Amino acid sequence: MPEFRRLSIEDIPSVSKLEKETFGSEAWSEKDYIEVLGLSYAYYLVVYEGEKLIGSCGLRNMCGDGEITNVMIVPNERKKGIGEKMLLELMSRTKEIGVREFTLEVRSQNMPAIGLYKKLGFVEEGMRPKFYTDPSDDAVIMWKRQ
Repeated sequence: MPEFRRLSIEDIPSVSKLEKETFGSEAWSEKDYIEVLGLSYAYYLVVYEGEKLIGSCGLRNMCGDGEITNVMIVPNERKKGIGEKMLLELMSRTKEIGVREFTLEVRSQNMPAIGLYKKLGFVEEGMRPKFYTDPSDDAVIMWKRQ
């Protein structure tokens, strides 16, 4: 059974490694994660199966709008419902800190992620052309509003 908990300093090496494996050249560094721990408006979640990190995601509360970032699941744990449970947990926990609506950006070619976000009630509301590099891709802007 997956265990969900808030990101701590001890999690950062594992989260940073997963970030590099997931996002390549666009990955956050360990320093980036250390900095986010000090932000009062940020909430980052990790998911463990026993001692093994299997996923992570985060959110920044921007005046009541939750900007979801860094959504990642280890490859051999994908398509098992963990991403959905992780995002539901993140959204539930951050409502307690004043988040009312949620937004995120996703690669336009990442159909599994877009399908998951739609299942969770997100809708496409915009596009950022050539937002991503390596490989180049547009970002789909999605919102889950009240």
